Amino acid sequence: MEGKSKEKLASVSNLVTVFENSRTPGAAPGAHVLEAKHHHPGCRPPPPTGPWQRPDVEEALGSEPRTVSRRYLSSLKNKLSSGAWRKSYQPGTQTGMQEPEEKRIVQELLETEQAYVARLHLLDQVFFQELLKEARSSKAFPEDVVRLIFSNISSIYQFHAQFFLPELQQRLDDWPATPRIGDVIQKLAPFLKMYSEYVKNFERAAELLATWTDKSPPFQEVLTRIQSSEASGSLTLQHHMLEPVQRIPRYELLLKEYLQKLPAEAIDRADAQKALDMIFSAAQHSNAAITEMERLQELWEVYQRLGLEDDIVDPSNTLLREGPVLKISFRRSDPMERYLFLFNNMLLYCVPRVIQVGAHFQVRTRIDVAGMKVRELTDAEFPHSFLVSGKQRTLELQARSQEEMISWMQACQAAIDQIEKRNETFKAAVQGPEGDAQEQELQSEELGLRAPQWVRDKMVTMCMRCQEPFNALTRRRHHCRACGYVVCARCSDYRAELKYDDNRPNRVCFNCYTFLTGNVLPEDKEDRRRGILEKGSTMGSEQSLMCSFLQLIGDKWGKSSTRGWCVIPRDDPLVLYIYAAPQDIRAHTSIPLLGYQVSAGPQGDPRVFQLQQSGQLYTFKAETEELRGRWMKAMERAASGWSPGEPSDGDLSD
Repeated sequence: MEGKSKEKLASVSNLVTVFENSRTPGAAPGAHVLEAKHHHPGCRPPPPTGPWQRPDVEEALGSEPRTVSRRYLSSLKNKLSSGAWRKSYQPGTQTGMQEPEEKRIVQELLETEQAYVARLHLLDQVFFQELLKEARSSKAFPEDVVRLIFSNISSIYQFHAQFFLPELQQRLDDWPATPRIGDVIQKLAPFLKMYSEYVKNFERAAELLATWTDKSPPFQEVLTRIQSSEASGSLTLQHHMLEPVQRIPRYELLLKEYLQKLPAEAIDRADAQKALDMIFSAAQHSNAAITEMERLQELWEVYQRLGLEDDIVDPSNTLLREGPVLKISFRRSDPMERYLFLFNNMLLYCVPRVIQVGAHFQVRTRIDVAGMKVRELTDAEFPHSFLVSGKQRTLELQARSQEEMISWMQACQAAIDQIEKRNETFKAAVQGPEGDAQEQELQSEELGLRAPQWVRDKMVTMCMRCQEPFNALTRRRHHCRACGYVVCARCSDYRAELKYDDNRPNRVCFNCYTFLTGNVLPEDKEDRRRGILEKGSTMGSEQSLMCSFLQLIGDKWGKSSTRGWCVIPRDDPLVLYIYAAPQDIRAHTSIPLLGYQVSAGPQGDPRVFQLQQSGQLYTFKAETEELRGRWMKAMERAASGWSPGEPSDGDLSD
């Protein structure tokens, strides 16, 4: 008899080992947590015993053998003899009639719910009440801090202890007559959305808990006393507070398994599926709360870096992208370091602060996404550059790579599209299906309605209105705030109200002044007749047969710049115009090409070529051999009298 007894005890111990090894991380404790009797919702649940521990504590024990108490073995033998364990936990075949798998899952749901209610009781009735009591008596820490830490844990505890757990217990007791739980969960699942408030507050609660644990000795003393008790299972308050966050996903997993085990003809299948959908909705609700909490946290950190300016801080904003860029200056030759914050409704153009105490950036310009435009710039001097044009300001920006430029442009365009889509929906609701064609026609003219793109100073050497050359003393550069042209003081001696600048008077050129105000200019200020050299150089490949920069070599050019913007226009294909800068209105030299001979240069440089006729010699140097070949071909055509309408063997335009 003694040998059989020892053999039986060894068998039970082996079953214990198999059971413990088969538990998956994160699985809820089994039925041995609450052993003898189920506590009434209104009564204090019994304190948890040794086996009621979190998986991370069990993993921390490593590979050391766990001691099994005689009480635990006795409880386990009773469970084994009744066939209450899941099939996956049984190491071998078991004689006798087995209960349906779906009922075992419901049994596990009930047992984990009992353990969970005991944990909620510990949070609400022990930690919360004891801390609240200490706050009222000692005044060492505010009561509001305690309430913020525990959020709505009291409501969650009452719901589970007084409603959810009794309903599950009753349904399992009546299982032979009513083998279903889908209808019960359907009835109570909507209340699980109360978890979103707890989840949203969880990170803030953890911060408050850490702060006041270090700050207040009485606060820490209460926590230490409860955490060291048997009821707490040697776990910290932070561990216990994590239980509600993990509970809804646990319901979802158990219900999925329950549905898998249900027979196809089971009466509970439709209700269980609907209950799973409702649990999933509650989980999504909690996930949305977490996402919203993270968004607000990130947004607040961005606002702190920007200095918490009143006209910027808005909790409804969404940060889409941020990062450094280079600002192309219209006066300086080298780009400047800047930083952009793109939100769903605005683009902030910022300058990094040298001393980053408090705010890290200073906001220079806010550009509304509504009405903003973005496009790529084709500028050989500044690759990967793009233009952001808004009502408040227009910026020429340069990214560090082609991929970064595309990413910025796509992010800006996505924000613009979203704003336009919302505005179109609003207009359709207000105006009806026909819309307002007159208003759309007025919006097509943007002069004065949005900030223009300013022409860079180095792109012009003369006033873009009167064509007089600039100098450092008597004729300095100015920008028209309406069109962005570089003009002299005489041509910009006008002021007009611009809508993009809140209708404040701004310096404008006489052309924009006439358009914006409707006033007629005096006769002495009217535009004079264009001279023979006054042919605009601001033409691209579609208006010119050939255009690019060329180096001008030799004494022939006198004091002129050694680099010129050379253009053969389509409407004047037999003449070469040479400008000091691409945006100049008047050329400083024009050469009729008819009859000229085009040849390679004598210096031996493969990029040099010459024009020669009757003692006239002009020497040019292109940036590449390929560009020199195209220029020579274009000039040979012009010298032979070819015009764009005649057949050609290739396109020369840039």
